[in-house]
Amino acid sequence: MSEDTWAGLADQFADGAYASAKGRVRTYVIHQQLLEHVPAPPASVLDVGGGAGHQSFPLAQAGYDVTLLDPSQAMLDKAEQRLQRLPDEVRRRVTLLRGDGENAHEAVRGRRFDAVLCHGVLGYLEHPEPMVDQLCRCAAAGGLISVMTGNAEAMAVRPALERRWDDALASFDARGEIGVLGLPTRADTVEELSELMRSRGVEPLRWYGVWLFVDWLDLSGAEVDPGDSQQIAAAAAVELEAGRRDPYRRLSRIFHLVGRKGPS
Repeated sequence: MSEDTWAGLADQFADGAYASAKGRVRTYVIHQQLLEHVPAPPASVLDVGGGAGHQSFPLAQAGYDVTLLDPSQAMLDKAEQRLQRLPDEVRRRVTLLRGDGENAHEAVRGRRFDAVLCHGVLGYLEHPEPMVDQLCRCAAAGGLISVMTGNAEAMAVRPALERRWDDALASFDARGEIGVLGLPTRADTVEELSELMRSRGVEPLRWYGVWLFVDWLDLSGAEVDPGDSQQIAAAAAVELEAGRRDPYRRLSRIFHLVGRKGPS
């Protein structure tokens, strides 16, 4: 993605999408899924394409040493604004770094991390292989790789819920669409992404669904109040459980795959 593109979308992305009920639920669900696998703090975490830090700052608050890498200065400015609202001891555990994820190993000067995150990035790339290669290179031996991306097996869900029936019919075998931010996006399958990890010395551990019921409500026009903490917590509990089970997780519009790098 170009700097100019994200400069125009930074407010909508950081202050809109993540502040919505769907955004809050997604952040919570992925955080809980991560905690099942990440080593204990103060382990080091690299968040590739980390945007405004919505996923990695909670890890910093939990005691992790976080490096957030993003190519967009506009997104890094948003991250800095959010970082300034956190306590001093948390801010000291966070490093913001501008750089392209497809050159992440060079951007971090060869440093290896205990966990490498890449959430919501692969879908904006023409091909996933260069990014997956960089993620695996940046992980230390025994380190965790965490990737969240669009689910190619559920491409018909969004247009169907929006009652775009012709688009839905054409989407069963599609790999791309115009996303909710108005940008072209591409989807992957769990099996293909797992094989990319294995070919780079990373063994997939588990995969989860993310965004099922709250996504359906949002796409169908039903409103969920993001300020209703009780409702958000209840929805998140249901989503967390659905993300662990078939057939629900396979119907989720995005999926979360975690793997562990073998010994060097």
